[in-house]
Amino acid sequence: MSRVLGIIAEYNPFHNGHLYHIRESLGQSGAEYVVCVISGNFVQRGNTSIINKWVKTKMAIANGADLVIELPAIYSTSSAENFAEGAIKLLDSLGVVDSISFGMEAKDLATLNNIANVLYQEPKEYVTMLSHELGKGLSFPKARENALMVYLNDIKRYANVLAGANNILGIEYLKTLKKLKSPLIPIGIRREKVFYNDEIIVDDFASATAIRKMIVTKQFDDIRKVVPPSSYLLLGQELKKGHYVLDLSKFQKEIIYILRKMTVEEIKNLPDVSEGLENVIKEAADSCNNIIDLVNMIKSKRYTQTRIQRILTYALLGIDQKAMETSRKIIPYTRILGYSRKGKQLISEIVSHNPKINMITSTKQFLENTKNKTLKDMLLLDIYATNVYTLGYERDSWANLDFTNKIVTIDDIKE
Repeated sequence: MSRVLGIIAEYNPFHNGHLYHIRESLGQSGAEYVVCVISGNFVQRGNTSIINKWVKTKMAIANGADLVIELPAIYSTSSAENFAEGAIKLLDSLGVVDSISFGMEAKDLATLNNIANVLYQEPKEYVTMLSHELGKGLSFPKARENALMVYLNDIKRYANVLAGANNILGIEYLKTLKKLKSPLIPIGIRREKVFYNDEIIVDDFASATAIRKMIVTKQFDDIRKVVPPSSYLLLGQELKKGHYVLDLSKFQKEIIYILRKMTVEEIKNLPDVSEGLENVIKEAADSCNNIIDLVNMIKSKRYTQTRIQRILTYALLGIDQKAMETSRKIIPYTRILGYSRKGKQLISEIVSHNPKINMITSTKQFLENTKNKTLKDMLLLDIYATNVYTLGYERDSWANLDFTNKIVTIDDIKE
């Protein structure tokens, strides 16, 4: 049987660092196929994808991905823990993936694995330390970082590890592999030259954060240096058509309208809302008219900006705690966004290996034929998320793209 590598990504947008990651991962894994599970139109840090999921799929296939699968919106907009768990469950369910590769800022995988062991096992001493740190009014991420450094008794090695966005997700991937007793072999590829939040260009590398800012300021010569030619071409086409969404602020009026319409109890029922935060959110929504003021009024030492933006995304998309809790108990469907010629063969291998897999190649047919209400509701959320997303376009804000857009193939990219 063929060796298959799994990668979980946002590709927002696909740049030279992502291409480096795919090539390094193939070299280390010896895999013949690359399966990418990607976020759709809304991403994990409480924001929008700058381009839609089909364009991201084209970028991925043009640069080495063989099969691109969508991570359902319920997971792609979630906390790092649920994001990781949904994606790993999806890769596991294919039954053909041998390894998973992810980027990391840490010098070695063992550092992340030691932290993942503590978070998975939750020894009493660590839990006590965490409670103590939370008692100081710190945000959960900061309290957890402090507790881990003390528990692992090596501040030099573990300081700032949890400040790395890729490290955080990498730890959650490792923790999920342990939790699910998954056979997937983890591979950590160290980020080179630039990190997630860096806004500089080093040689031909820049972070996705920097590239999105270059798009705002129209630094197209700089963008050309740091993305593959296919990404540059596709990005240019979308910008010309007005088919892009810079960030969540595109929906600021909709979000404030929704929050004003919601009762305090309904806001309380959004994921990640606790300890009376619903009252702060309601008061903020009733007294401001843009997203910057809204976030600034809500965030605090306890609640990070990313967490607040995720809550705003939940409100925008109508995601409640019940839906989030349900997502943790199930295996998501396999929704094919695109494939290469090799990828088409891999789909046949997946289906023969796992004939009962919930694979979606036609949104309409799946909705008509499935008897699984939970998966149907999850897909309806993905459809709704796209319908909301296109409202952020400058032109052509059509709905129902999940029904009208075809699966991307290599021939579509060569057009």
